[in-house]
Amino acid sequence: MTQQGNEGFAEIGRDNLTARVYSELRLSLMEGRFRPGHRFKISELAKSLGVSETPVREALMQLVRERALTMKAARSVEVARLTADQYDELRAIRLLLEGAAAESAATRMSADEIAELKTLNEQLYAAERNEQWSEAVRVNWKFHYTLYRAAEKPELLALIETIWLRNGPVLSMAYPHAPPTYPGPHQHLNVIAGLEARDPVRVKKAIQDDLIEGGTNLLRHLREIEAGTASAN
Repeated sequence: MTQQGNEGFAEIGRDNLTARVYSELRLSLMEGRFRPGHRFKISELAKSLGVSETPVREALMQLVRERALTMKAARSVEVARLTADQYDELRAIRLLLEGAAAESAATRMSADEIAELKTLNEQLYAAERNEQWSEAVRVNWKFHYTLYRAAEKPELLALIETIWLRNGPVLSMAYPHAPPTYPGPHQHLNVIAGLEARDPVRVKKAIQDDLIEGGTNLLRHLREIEAGTASAN
């Protein structure tokens, strides 16, 4: 899998530039558009977004403070790397936070929102079949985000998003060497079934099982990279 460049950003308008640059970069990280270690050059990023370097620098520094990025040089920063232990620790936190959000969403999601999840899951399957790895990671985030947003708990959602700033880039490493696998049905299907049954306990368990089962290969891959028996590329 090759590392992506800075392409794909929409040009930013001139009102509240820093906030808009930050929002665009934040979404790109959660969607896994950039792998750990990807280096952003401020001048190039500013040009691709159609803004001056100042709002880009300010947005990047905000993401550095949130530990999503790390400063590597005076004019460049890179996407934060996670060790296997860090990924595992963050996943343990995600089990609690995302489980709570899924449980709360179970009795709040509308029929249209459940239908949207079904569509997103089909898009995920299609992306995997077609080896569109970046699209698979992006759609997976959108599936999870749609579920958690329906919980109507903005503070909880904000915490989940903060973790996904670091989680999204790592998930981009899953394909094609460590894709999610499940011993039974895909856990997204169990999530949807639980939502249709309006069963909070079932939905919570399904999303937690998704994090555990779906992340097993990735965690093993991270440990193999650290041991020098697998490549990070």
